[in-house]
Amino acid sequence: MGRLFRFKTFLFLICAAAHLFCNSNAYSSSSASSSSTTMHTNNWAVLVCTSRFWFNYRHMANTLSLYRTVKRLGIPDERIILMLADDMACNPRNKYPAQVFNNENHKLNLYGDNVEVDYRGYEVTVENFLRVLTGRHEAAVPRSKRLLSDEGSHILLYMTGHGGDEFLKFQDNEELQSHDLADAVKQMKEKQRFKELLIMVDTCQAATLFSQFHSPGVLAIGSSKKGENSYSHHLDADVGVSVVDRFTFYTLAFFEKLNMYDNASLSRFSRLLFALILYGLPFIGDLFGSYNPNMLMSTSYFRTDLYQRWLEEVPVTNFFGSVMETIHTVSAYRAFSGKNSDKDKIKLSSDQSVGLEKQRTLVSSNVQDQINDSNTKDQLGVFEHLWYAILNKAEKIEDADILVNYGLVIILPLVAVFTWLSH
Repeated sequence: MGRLFRFKTFLFLICAAAHLFCNSNAYSSSSASSSSTTMHTNNWAVLVCTSRFWFNYRHMANTLSLYRTVKRLGIPDERIILMLADDMACNPRNKYPAQVFNNENHKLNLYGDNVEVDYRGYEVTVENFLRVLTGRHEAAVPRSKRLLSDEGSHILLYMTGHGGDEFLKFQDNEELQSHDLADAVKQMKEKQRFKELLIMVDTCQAATLFSQFHSPGVLAIGSSKKGENSYSHHLDADVGVSVVDRFTFYTLAFFEKLNMYDNASLSRFSRLLFALILYGLPFIGDLFGSYNPNMLMSTSYFRTDLYQRWLEEVPVTNFFGSVMETIHTVSAYRAFSGKNSDKDKIKLSSDQSVGLEKQRTLVSSNVQDQINDSNTKDQLGVFEHLWYAILNKAEKIEDADILVNYGLVIILPLVAVFTWLSH
């Protein structure tokens, strides 16, 4: 039993060191980035369906499903740009006029009264899409069709349709190339149109669209790797076509368990590591970990090298939800009990995006992350304390050379443990 425990401890140290090294480049660039000091003030979503024709019904259902999810989690319509290349709800083949479903049980109509489409039909072009991202509109374009983000914005960009090696088809007659998307993201960064950008693509060979990115603060999720297809989930016999894709279906399955107050993260590497190695049990609670290749029939792809923060520290609501208005107090208990309320100092920061006299505070990612870290430490014990100590020290290192030396120091006890186990 003691030998097994020592072996698990050895595996943990190896994984911890590997995780630290894999993220060294991202964190060395984080210290030099001016955006790291900018406060996260607002969230935006750009949701794009690029496909026409009735047999692509599922692509519109994919987009409307994400639209419903981000609205439910708190992003208002005025901060959502919805682009639908076709109107399946009014198609003559639709057995359910003015309705769109993503499930064969027909319990949820995605095309209800509260859907505000900003670009529809032939307005959904590569040119208009790039204009939305870069803000290079003609003077006549109304504000409701513009992405009015700023240097404090977190932006979710979701795209679905038919694609291939480094391209995504629009309207079945033009293509968005990977270098076009990368150039638009570069312009956005230079014009300070976002603090952090999450790009999610559900299409065949989705990962190839991310190959040209070089802008810091970008995180990308694709439904399939190069050479792989993305598949639909199920057929609706009444509608006559597939109604949702697999990747989007399991993304929705994850978010249906959450509300705007949940702190589920993008990834839980350390929690998953401890659950698997020390306890032998799986851990559920992160978006990236919810994608099972056997269920997707493809391999989801995550590009994280341009992203400056540990994914374990990023709640999914940083992109898929609203920036919550809260009041930070010295003690949560005293805030609700009413005792000693005159002694508690309430720290307020004004909401820069709304010109109101009332002062508000915005939940910064760092505050939520510290709360999550402390809760996790209590649950998983002494080894979790060791892991988080490594993370905290790594975040404070500003020089990549120092980080490499720090990693070399970690390797020494690993070698000693390995030698010890070999005897």
